Amino acid sequence: MNRVGLGGSCHWCTEAIFQSLKGVEKVDQGWISSVEFPSMSEAVVVHFDSNIIPMEVLIEIHLQTHSCTSNHPMREKYRSAVYVYNNKQSKQAKNVIKDLKPQFEKSIITKVLTFQAFKINKEEYLDYYYKNPEKAFCKTQINPKLKKLMSLFASNVDSCKLKL
Repeated sequence: MNRVGLGGSCHWCTEAIFQSLKGVEKVDQGWISSVEFPSMSEAVVVHFDSNIIPMEVLIEIHLQTHSCTSNHPMREKYRSAVYVYNNKQSKQAKNVIKDLKPQFEKSIITKVLTFQAFKINKEEYLDYYYKNPEKAFCKTQINPKLKKLMSLFASNVDSCKLKL
């Protein structure tokens, strides 16, 4: 089983997106720090089977489902990043981001960072979307991202999990 950390928007949103994919076995939701940025930032760790969903596809989904070109004032809390565990992942992630640049009008600000530590969220906030799909936050913030996921990456979505 492979793993990669992803951050960029609310960890509830990011968790729901990656929980909804074929080949993703588990999503840990909480805060990540990196060697380059030791302060914690909202993010997830995605555990995945690269034979079903390659890391390159996960990164493309990540870039397409959060504001990867916006350097807004909340970036310290919502750092746009791919957190890697080794040099091979680092090279892969940098190449994917470089290759996807033409798909975006503005420059991608997402950084490839070296994973340092992870702190899981409180139990009551884990699996947030799938436990609370009727909550206002889920309807207004998460559902639009999941609809975009369905629109752009339908073949990667696990229809047994995601029913919009």
